[in-house]
Amino acid sequence: MTGVEISAVIPAYNDRVALAKAIPLSISTLEAVARDFELIVAEDGSTDGSAELVRSWTEKDPRVHLLHSDERLGRGKALNRAFSAAEGRIVCYYDVDLATDMKHLKTLVGAIRDGYDIATGSRLLPESRIQRSGGREIASRGYNLLVRTVLGSRLHDHQCGFKAFSRDRVLAVIPSVRDTHWFWDTEVLVRAGRNGYRICEFPVIWQQGEKTTVRRHDVWDMGTAVLRLWWQLHVSKD
Repeated sequence: MTGVEISAVIPAYNDRVALAKAIPLSISTLEAVARDFELIVAEDGSTDGSAELVRSWTEKDPRVHLLHSDERLGRGKALNRAFSAAEGRIVCYYDVDLATDMKHLKTLVGAIRDGYDIATGSRLLPESRIQRSGGREIASRGYNLLVRTVLGSRLHDHQCGFKAFSRDRVLAVIPSVRDTHWFWDTEVLVRAGRNGYRICEFPVIWQQGEKTTVRRHDVWDMGTAVLRLWWQLHVSKD
């Protein structure tokens, strides 16, 4: 096989400290999973020196690429841009805080190699092992129950930041995805599922990151985003 097989994307915004750990660990993990890969840092208008840190890595390792935006795009839009620029047949992304144990990368990529269109880690399967605050746990379970009930999804965890895709298949569904920030993860899975995509959900070891918080208005935003997608799917037919 020639060319890049896997494009791994790390979305980042003011995450210089986390990137200092995530980049070298990503490289060593990817080297054990694939012969040909690239690591793309989708750096979204940071002001803390994140871009400069990544540039220093690009000079040392040609497999590392910086995808910089001067203006804040939002998580979803940054991922769309990175997947479009990626060269790999398989594209994946994970959170910069490495909340999901990187040992699962082999399973994540392996599912796409085995013919799945999408693979996603899950913190809410019985076999999953997670560490997070009670407030986060309640909010996550409530949100995912709402998605399953209102949007008819069969998945258990829609927001785990540990996903892989067949690049051609995800690029086909992205034009229909409207959300540009946190709800992007859920919308991609729901729209892909409705289009008959094969999705593999598997349990992971996951630990809450230091920057992870739940605010009161976040709960409201979660509910309105779910209802907005229901309206788009069933009323406006978008």
